[in-house]
Amino acid sequence: MDSHNEEQSRKAEEAGRDAGAPSNAPGDIHKGWYSRSYLPHFDEPGLQQFITFRLFDALPLTLLEEWKDELGCLQTLPATDPRVMELHNRIARYEDAHHGACWLRQPAIAEVVEDTLLHFDAARYHLLAWSVMPNHVHALIETREGWSLPDILHTWKSFSAQEANKVLRRTGPFWFREYFDRFIRNEEHYHNTVDYIINNPVKTGLVDSAEAWRFSSAHRLGAPASLPADNWKTDNQHETPPPKHSLPHRGIKHE
Repeated sequence: MDSHNEEQSRKAEEAGRDAGAPSNAPGDIHKGWYSRSYLPHFDEPGLQQFITFRLFDALPLTLLEEWKDELGCLQTLPATDPRVMELHNRIARYEDAHHGACWLRQPAIAEVVEDTLLHFDAARYHLLAWSVMPNHVHALIETREGWSLPDILHTWKSFSAQEANKVLRRTGPFWFREYFDRFIRNEEHYHNTVDYIINNPVKTGLVDSAEAWRFSSAHRLGAPASLPADNWKTDNQHETPPPKHSLPHRGIKHE
């Protein structure tokens, strides 16, 4: 490992410690259902989680508050509530219009973010699919015992923000504080989510094929592997997540 990679690893490790991530035996740190700001979250090991986080200027807070008031979104609403789902759909459409500074469009910044996602793959989570868009990031991970979802997100965002701001020669907020997550209910939901993630650059007109988007799992890995149907509880469509299960994954080898 060269000196640059050693320095990146050291900084990433420090970011993980700053996020409160455990450094030895895993403990009971997972939160279950909880809420921050306007979206409900679910934190449980052994689940596949679809995660979206965005730059701080990708969506004006005034517009977000207007949508929340219009839809009657409350912190106590479950992720499956139609009002919460409509709010997320509006946010996704707005993000896909590439509002804001879109710093992630710069290859140097997108590379920082992608490298951050990959750094702890197979150690703290299994990274199954991802796409670094101009103003937001989609990722699908399988969580692991002892590494809570909030701590994973904090590590990703704190480390990448520090490094991106250095490249941009700026200070100040980089990521929006809140993020979206939703656990995967069944195999169909899994494949639909992977398809959404890898084809988001195509849908928004950035490239003609998923593999052409450089900072994505489609570019790095090609087509995702299928998951056996008997690993899923296909009738679970409610707030309670499926039981913990072990799914095949494709770990990333870091060179």
